[in-house]
Amino acid sequence: MSERELETATLAGGCFWCLEAVYQEVPGVREIVSGYAGGDVEDPTYEQVCTGTTGHAEVVRLRFDPEVVPYRRLLEIFFTIHDPTQLDRQGADVGTQYRSGVFHHSPEQRATAEELIRELEEERVFEAPIVTRLEPIGPGGAAFYPAEAYHQNYYRTHPYQGYCQAVINPKLAKYRHRFAAAADAPR
Repeated sequence: MSERELETATLAGGCFWCLEAVYQEVPGVREIVSGYAGGDVEDPTYEQVCTGTTGHAEVVRLRFDPEVVPYRRLLEIFFTIHDPTQLDRQGADVGTQYRSGVFHHSPEQRATAEELIRELEEERVFEAPIVTRLEPIGPGGAAFYPAEAYHQNYYRTHPYQGYCQAVINPKLAKYRHRFAAAADAPR
């Protein structure tokens, strides 16, 4: 598949290390870049974003093959591995930089996210309302800024670090339990 046929998804669900670690295991995801989106400071640093004053969220930008993993499946994984009912936080990580957000690259992506959120709420999958923000990205929307090099591929280079063991490993277990076996099933 050529680069032109890949699609892009950008998701915010707490710490970008968590999302990156899970999506590295998803067949069809070809590239993952941890970064920042949704703020009003150009090319922010991690230290700036951590203050919660720039408006940015920690995000992952995924380049994926929609023939292998449809956008909706990426969102289903997303809503499984983080708590979309927590406003501006995920667990002990607190602040707008840890918000739940889908940064949509097209009207179709927005519609898919809206449909899935509506289904999850109708099915009462969560005990509280979903607070995931839907925000445009790209031309006319938020800009994406890659995070510093030491944030890229974090889990794979630091698997025994305390945060990885305590926070990322349970998210990986959720993903593997619900989706890994299905990844091999015919579609």
